[in-house]
Amino acid sequence: MMRTRPLKVALLGCGVVGSEVARIMTTHSEDLAARIGAPVELAGVAVRRAGRVREGIAPELVTTDADALVSRGDIDVVVEVIGGVEPARTLITTAFEHGASVVTANKALLAEDGSTLHEAAEKHGADLYYEAAVAAAIPLVRPLRESLAGDTVNRVLGIVNGTTNFILDRMDSTGAGYSEALDEATALGYAEADPTADVEGFDAAAKAAILAGIAFHSRVRLDDVHREGITEVTAADIASARRMGCTVKLLAICERAADGRSVTARVHPAMIPLTHPLASVREAYNAVFVEAEAAGRLMFYGPGAGGSPTASAVLGDLVAACRNKISGSRGPGESAYAQLPVSPMGEVVTRYHISLDVADKPGVLAQCATVFAEHGVSIDTVRQQGKDGSEKGASLVVVTHRAPDAALSATVEALRSLDTVRGVASIMRVEGE
Repeated sequence: MMRTRPLKVALLGCGVVGSEVARIMTTHSEDLAARIGAPVELAGVAVRRAGRVREGIAPELVTTDADALVSRGDIDVVVEVIGGVEPARTLITTAFEHGASVVTANKALLAEDGSTLHEAAEKHGADLYYEAAVAAAIPLVRPLRESLAGDTVNRVLGIVNGTTNFILDRMDSTGAGYSEALDEATALGYAEADPTADVEGFDAAAKAAILAGIAFHSRVRLDDVHREGITEVTAADIASARRMGCTVKLLAICERAADGRSVTARVHPAMIPLTHPLASVREAYNAVFVEAEAAGRLMFYGPGAGGSPTASAVLGDLVAACRNKISGSRGPGESAYAQLPVSPMGEVVTRYHISLDVADKPGVLAQCATVFAEHGVSIDTVRQQGKDGSEKGASLVVVTHRAPDAALSATVEALRSLDTVRGVASIMRVEGE
């Protein structure tokens, strides 16, 4: 039997995602009510500027006083899609204090201070849902928190930023340089006017922190995640990857150490074989591999950004939070019992692809090989070729076996000091074996 009293929802933010959430709540109200077991009512919408008309939203629902909205006491669920750390953190904790559950898409806040939100939700007996914070419509948080709750996750590897994937895909498929590909991404709406959060890896790093925390039952903050962006990736890097039968992707990689006593979380560009399923992820799509002991390898794929996909995840969480309100139950809270430490990047075991500009004379290869040996780094393959045209010198490309990242970094610095090495053209990790 359906409850007649509606559940009241407050919406914080009415931009691309928020307006789509409001639209779906309105146009699919009967279906949502049937799925939840009670009507859902949009009780208020907090915005920065209340002047302009918002289609489908009654003007009397719009307010610029977000604090008053979440403090009303009759709100059942607050949906936060304004982003940023403040005032979102204060508004969410205030909502908990006044008895509301919260659905958020705020990856930056969760990665920076998710523990505060979880503790506030626990204290006040409320739900905190955030499926939309990681990969929009792609279900990742719920499978990790619930479906794999009885399993041991050892690795999460994936493409979690659509903007960078679009740029790298264009560089690979058309031969464009980074700047050209970024301009195209901006023109098509895949990149913001200020693309720093995407191209420098901040967005992906926040998502990696969230995923690592859930997967390994440990608190992982944004500061724990090693981060490198794609701004230094060149057309030459892409071409070199292609010669190896690889492509370049910006990867988020979260791993449990072999002894199970620590974890790592990192975001950086990497070469992956064309035979790897992630190599075929094109345009602005996302895909994530989860490797678990019992379940094996699972792949999640789909649109990882955009108003409609993100709103889909928000609405899924809203339905769950509303159902819990009716039944008097709660969804899963934070699971950080393992408290595994996060190891620094230097301890991560990786492979390197290193391209050197060297003098074209006998003994150069042997000299460089000695440097690798002195640092305990084994060479997998090496290719040396003279440069075209009138330019003097040669190009030496080395792919290493797996070694601690600190040893590989020290090797590169030692190579720079050689008289026969004129420069390091590029350095990139190799993943996905």
